Amino acid sequence: MQFILALSGVIPAIVLMAVMARFDAKRPEPKTPLYLATALGGLSTIPVIFIQLGLEKFNPGGYSGALYTAFGVAALTEECAKAAVLYFVVWRSTAFDERLDGIVYATRAGLGFALVENVGYLMGSESMPGFFGTFVVRAVLAVPGHAIYAGFMGYWAARKKFDNVGPGLLGGLGIAIFLHGAYDAALFLIGVLAKQGGLAVLLVFPLIAVPIVVVVGGYRRLKKHAEEALRLDDVTHAPRPQPRLPFGLGFVLR
Repeated sequence: MQFILALSGVIPAIVLMAVMARFDAKRPEPKTPLYLATALGGLSTIPVIFIQLGLEKFNPGGYSGALYTAFGVAALTEECAKAAVLYFVVWRSTAFDERLDGIVYATRAGLGFALVENVGYLMGSESMPGFFGTFVVRAVLAVPGHAIYAGFMGYWAARKKFDNVGPGLLGGLGIAIFLHGAYDAALFLIGVLAKQGGLAVLLVFPLIAVPIVVVVGGYRRLKKHAEEALRLDDVTHAPRPQPRLPFGLGFVLR
């Protein structure tokens, strides 16, 4: 029964995939590479889990341990997995022929990862209140966050490929790791502070705002990037004006 309930964790990712598909409705991507990016994004959770378990053995604990887990264990491994999907699935594909495609395929990989991860978190819920709390928080913040972080690397990868502008895939990966790490660091530090007790607990309240700022601010910025990519793609695909011929010559040449 718990597994069936946990499967509801796929809903937020599927909804966001539909939202992204509507944004890309003008020149939609072929289904096969979209499904492949989503599936491999989800499957990438398996090696990531084992790598994270190995890295956690070196966790120093305390505040530095929270930062280590956030940036070095979670953000680094998960965003690298999404970048690998983007690079090996679509980088050389003929389907990757527009700037917006970078965001489309990267967010698909991110949402595939988030879909599987979300079901796993919901499987670990020990009570119904805990289940619903986890579902809501992750649906509003964590799942969109995975898409947003990946979206930045997809955008900059595409801008570098088509316009030779910006930091490219590696720079976008750095941005994704920073945003993801900041999100997780706030949550992990809250856990450490809660255990400390005393006045340290007061620092919990400003840290609560960090994940919200990261996701909301990241969404607003990525939306602007997507609009810019779409505008540039429209210019690229716009029909070129035909040269005007002298009066009467056009009729003769028909």
